[in-house]
Amino acid sequence: MATMDDQIDPLALRWLLGVELSRHRRTAQLSLSELATTTGIGKPKLGHMESGRYHQAPGDVQLVLRACGVPPESVEQLVALADARADAKPWLSRWADLIPDFLRTYVGLIGMAERLFTFEPMIVPGLLQTGAYAQALTVANGFFRPDQAQSFAEFRQARASRLAARQELVFHTVIGEAAIRTLANDPSTRQAQLEHLIDVSRGGRVTVQVLRPEDGPHQATAIGQFALLEFGHGIRPVAYTELLDDAVFVHDLDRVRTYQWVADNLRKLALPPAETLSYLQAELAR
Repeated sequence: MATMDDQIDPLALRWLLGVELSRHRRTAQLSLSELATTTGIGKPKLGHMESGRYHQAPGDVQLVLRACGVPPESVEQLVALADARADAKPWLSRWADLIPDFLRTYVGLIGMAERLFTFEPMIVPGLLQTGAYAQALTVANGFFRPDQAQSFAEFRQARASRLAARQELVFHTVIGEAAIRTLANDPSTRQAQLEHLIDVSRGGRVTVQVLRPEDGPHQATAIGQFALLEFGHGIRPVAYTELLDDAVFVHDLDRVRTYQWVADNLRKLALPPAETLSYLQAELAR
């Protein structure tokens, strides 16, 4: 599990714990009523623990996991997760009234993940956007008032800047050629964004691949943009994809495996990292 700090987001932490508690209960084939009888915790409270509506107390988490027959090592890890300082003020609290809960949860999950894979067919991934590029996208999408657009662009940039501070996060992204070719705002904004992608590609901490039409059909056609997050320590991976004004979090293991299979297909088809770097340099020189 990535290092927990005072800036962990409580919304994402509660959501992730709730998913794990629900998974272990179902694996043990226990109903909420049966679990309530075994643990002495009321059924409504157990339901709230699984939904992530309220903070899950470490002692309650331990009782539930033991009742579900979870191995001691996994119990210890999840109890430690529940004991993380989720009451601290998260870094994104400044934008709490602006960003929707689904996006806040996703960003918070990235903060706890060990590995992240993203596929972006039409835009540069948010974690790799420059400030000017983020501002251009925010203005263009039309979902924010002019007075909100600047603030949301600042949120995008703050999110991107935190990637550099997360030395333990392994980030791999496949970007559609359309995202590279799209003119955001003006040529200078695009040029600066290309330069940033080149710098990131050379840095070694982020793996960037570009997927061109001539690379052939791929399995993400019906999915579009998506992300895969892996957390380690027995916590199941999560897939994430955005809708127009909402998002879908996938944590069923069979369904997540489908996304993993698609991610493997994209990595195989896209330009290898070294060729991607040459491609980006050629685009910059055009």
